[in-house]
Amino acid sequence: MKAPCMQRARGYTLVEVIIAFAVLALALALLLGTLSGATRQVRWADDAGRASLHAQSLIDQLGVGEALAPGRTQGGFENGRYRWQLDVSPWRDPAQPPAAEQPQDLSAPVLLAVSLRVAWGDAPNQQLQVSSLRLVQPEPAGAEP
Repeated sequence: MKAPCMQRARGYTLVEVIIAFAVLALALALLLGTLSGATRQVRWADDAGRASLHAQSLIDQLGVGEALAPGRTQGGFENGRYRWQLDVSPWRDPAQPPAAEQPQDLSAPVLLAVSLRVAWGDAPNQQLQVSSLRLVQPEPAGAEP
């Protein structure tokens, strides 16, 4: 029978402890990477939501106070953080023949195609495109702009 002082103590070796710390470090790195990606997505969602609100505000104001006319305008919101570009052009029905072949009623309402782009960065996924149609009454012949 062996003496009690000769019994070997059981425990973890240095190699086992180092491997356990390496696995823990790898798991923490993966967790932090996931949280970082989630933070970027939350930031993008916030920016896209704000761009959507600015676009809705701009679209709602079209034709209020001044007549909507074909052309291009641009501007910015929040000190240039959000940039917008508005294109307004006469709408052409692709199923109809060209306008030169049709008689035109100059007093009839006109459909205008409205295209608004709001951008907040340089990446292609950092922009919002909104398209709509607006029915506009033409200016009376004797009216001043």
